[in-house]
Amino acid sequence: MTIYKSRIITVSIDRDWREVYDFASIPENFQRWAAGLGRRFERSGEEWTAEDPDGRSIRIRFSRPNELGVLDHIVFAEGKETRNAVRVVPNGTGAEVMFVLLRTPDMTEGTFADDAEAVQRDLNTLKAMLER
Repeated sequence: MTIYKSRIITVSIDRDWREVYDFASIPENFQRWAAGLGRRFERSGEEWTAEDPDGRSIRIRFSRPNELGVLDHIVFAEGKETRNAVRVVPNGTGAEVMFVLLRTPDMTEGTFADDAEAVQRDLNTLKAMLER
C-alpha cells in the first residue's frame, strides 16, 4: 500500500453552497475558473477533451451531478491517470470549496508547491467570479 503526501487547499465563498456547486459542476465552466486544468473543453461521449496549460491533449471524466457537492474528476494524459477530489460544502450561509492535492512519485517538492499555488489561484478565481 502506498500513501502519498497530501495537502487540502480551500477557499471560502460568500454564496450559498448549492449555487457554488451548480456553477462549478458544469464542465464547460471549468475553463472559466480552473486554468490549471485546461482550456478548449469539448464533450466526447461520457468524457471531455481539452488542452492542458502546456497545450497537450487531455481527456477528463467528471463526476455525475449529485446532491453531495462532489466535483471529482479524472484527468487522462500521456498514459497517466490523475484523480482529483474536490468538494463544495456548506460553511455557514456560504460555501467551502476543498481540493485534495496529492504528491505523486513523479513530483518534486517544487512541483508539488507549484501545483498547490496553481490550485489556490484557481479557487481564488472561482471565489472572485461567484462573489461579484
